[in-house]
This record gives sequence, structure tokens and C-alpha cells, in this order.
Amino acid sequence: MLTAAQLSTVVNEVLTDPPPRIVLDLGGVTFCDSQGLGTLVVLSRKASHTQCLLILTNVGDFLIRVLDITGLRSALMIRNEATP
Repeated sequence: MLTAAQLSTVVNEVLTDPPPRIVLDLGGVTFCDSQGLGTLVVLSRKASHTQCLLILTNVGDFLIRVLDITGLRSALMIRNEATP
């Protein structure tokens, strides 16, 4: 289980020498609270500032619903086969 703080640490380390893109596979995520959502948004913005794309893949139905309800879906790049 990866916490928001752990995720932030790992992505921030990668952003010290940013690649063109960072892909986060969220297939195993079954819970995400406001701290997790905020972390995804902050990391996406940090990546963007370094001209790196932060892409979320395998985002489950639960998290898609949460992102829709909070209005954050449009703030994040999501690449799912079944999600438009």
C-alpha cells in the first residue's frame, strides 16, 4: 500500500531530472481520500511545470466516480482503455 506521502516522495525524486512522462498505474487503488486527491493534483502541476506529463492509468470505477464528483477528472490526464 502506497500512501500519498510516499507517492509524493517518489514522484518528486523522479522530477529532479524529469522524463517526458510519468505513468502511474492506479489499478490497485481501492481507496483515495482528499489527501490522495490533492497529492495527485499537486504532482500533476509539478510535472507540468517541468514539461513532464503525469499520466494516470488503470483508474478504477471508484476513483473515476470520486474524480467526477470532485470535478478533478478534467485536471488530471487519465488514459484508460474503457474511459473516454
